[in-house]
Amino acid sequence: MYNGLNLSAQESKRAPIQPIRKPTGISMIRFLLRFLGLCLLAAAFVFFVYDGTKSIANNQFVYVRVSELWADIDQHSLTAAQDWLRQKALWAWDPYMQIFFELPTWVVLAVIATILVILGRKKRKLIGYARD
Repeated sequence: MYNGLNLSAQESKRAPIQPIRKPTGISMIRFLLRFLGLCLLAAAFVFFVYDGTKSIANNQFVYVRVSELWADIDQHSLTAAQDWLRQKALWAWDPYMQIFFELPTWVVLAVIATILVILGRKKRKLIGYARD
């Protein structure tokens, strides 16, 4: 008579228990990137709702610009960053960076959050191929 409950550990037909792997530095960085990305995505949603309520109340499209938010947080660092960009990367200041500073805050935060979440995602397991 077969009684599987009374077999010793060596005689059982279970799959062997895999050892628990300790998290490596790369997985911790991925976690940090995902965490920061999700926090920025939550902040982008807050600014989206804030701009939406202001727009509904004013009956026109109103939004908080990146430059306005940055100036509210620290005016000195905003002017220092703008001066540095004008001196070091004048080619990028006029067409690109001025547009960046005029964008809605929620758009910029959502784009940065998306990039961080994508960089922090786990690698997919490939079927049929070995991964180094």
